[in-house]
Amino acid sequence: MNEDFEILSEIVSVETIASGLAVQKRRLLSKVYGAGHWRKLKGIATIRLPDGVIVRAELHWFEAHGRGRRDLKVKRILKPTP
Repeated sequence: MNEDFEILSEIVSVETIASGLAVQKRRLLSKVYGAGHWRKLKGIATIRLPDGVIVRAELHWFEAHGRGRRDLKVKRILKPTP
C-alpha cells in the first residue's frame, strides 16, 4: 500500500511506535534527510486514494525535530467514508 495518496483531514490518535535506537531505519533516515532524533509514529486520517476513493486509514511515518514527516505510508484501510 505504498501508493500515492492525499491526506484530507488532520491526523488524529498519533502514537509513537519507536524512538531513538529502536528505529531500525535511523541510519538511512539520517543519511537521506539529515541527523536528528528520529521517531516512528502512527495515526488515523481520512485520505483520498489514487483511484479517487475516500477512506479512513492508519498511517505510519518517520519524524525528527526540524525534518517534518517523512516516508508516510498507508498501513491499513479502516473503512470507506460515505
